[in-house]
Amino acid sequence: MFKQLCGMIADHFRNDSIQLVAGPTTAGIILAFEVARQLDVRAIYAEKAENKTFAFKRGAAINSGDRVLVVDDVLTTGGSIKEVIAAVKELKGNVVGVGMLVDRTEQKFDFGAPLFGCLRAEAVSYPPDKCPLCEAKIHLVKPGGS
Repeated sequence: MFKQLCGMIADHFRNDSIQLVAGPTTAGIILAFEVARQLDVRAIYAEKAENKTFAFKRGAAINSGDRVLVVDDVLTTGGSIKEVIAAVKELKGNVVGVGMLVDRTEQKFDFGAPLFGCLRAEAVSYPPDKCPLCEAKIHLVKPGGS
């Protein structure tokens, strides 16, 4: 199933002359690799740097002007995607698309490139002071935790 979902992303951007697929650690690594494999291009990944933003390390290279597809597993707040895009632009890459398995956004994001999600599943989120569960004093429990 994963291969088919990555194929949906690859097919959506197939005619955009993608030269490189980039994703954030951790899930974005496997996703970037498989989408890149299906597009027959290179894959790289960004990981958290000392300043807590994403950066390309371990010899990952982007040539000036490379046409880059940024991918991630789930889009909710856009934070990881924005940081990977910033890291691509820092190396003078050209982001030509953003793909993800699941788009859970409440609002549309403008990443400056076309956006494609295999599945749309809107998720409602609240700031802590507006959370109905917090107001009802219902404590969240991490699955498998206490």
